[in-house]
Amino acid sequence: MVIKVYTSGISGNKEVKKRQQRIMMILDSKGINYEAIDITEPGRELDKHFMQDNAKAKDSKHPLPPQIFNEEDYCGDYEGFDLANENDVLEAFLKLPLPATPVIEPPPVVNGTHYNEKDTDGITPDNERNEDIINALVPNTVDSDKTDDEKEDINDKDVMDVDNKETDSAVNDDREMDGGNDQKNGDDGGDGDVGGDGDAE
Repeated sequence: MVIKVYTSGISGNKEVKKRQQRIMMILDSKGINYEAIDITEPGRELDKHFMQDNAKAKDSKHPLPPQIFNEEDYCGDYEGFDLANENDVLEAFLKLPLPATPVIEPPPVVNGTHYNEKDTDGITPDNERNEDIINALVPNTVDSDKTDDEKEDINDKDVMDVDNKETDSAVNDDREMDGGNDQKNGDDGGDGDVGGDGDAE
């Protein structure tokens, strides 16, 4: 299929010349093959009649160049061409085969999770699960979002808890030692009482 642009090489209308040049410039920039047919050249009477018979006139008795065809199928005039180009549907306007839509393969699924799949926070589900496991194994890990002062307060509290535990342990040891001494003293007192009974005899 060849795009045919019917033009007029001797038109005194500057607007017509400008439109003809613009059509060919756009086709060249998009790499679309076309054939420019000057209906004013000698021997182009059949082409002129074909354009006038198959194109649609708007403001004149006969359609004026530029007129665009795909082989013998009428596409439209400059206004239709320019509008299609602005809306990025020029191939459809020119009745050209549309480019094939690329097939996008879905990402592979690993363990029920799409590879490269991300949550809204940008963290992959696998990484999120790993973080949950680490947090479960290390429950006392200081939150990275806390400020330095908050981290120091938490560390100071942990040190105070350790000191309190050591103090409580030391007090308990002292109490056990005092209880042992009292028990020994009570036994000696009992012997004294026996001795007193001896004296009574």
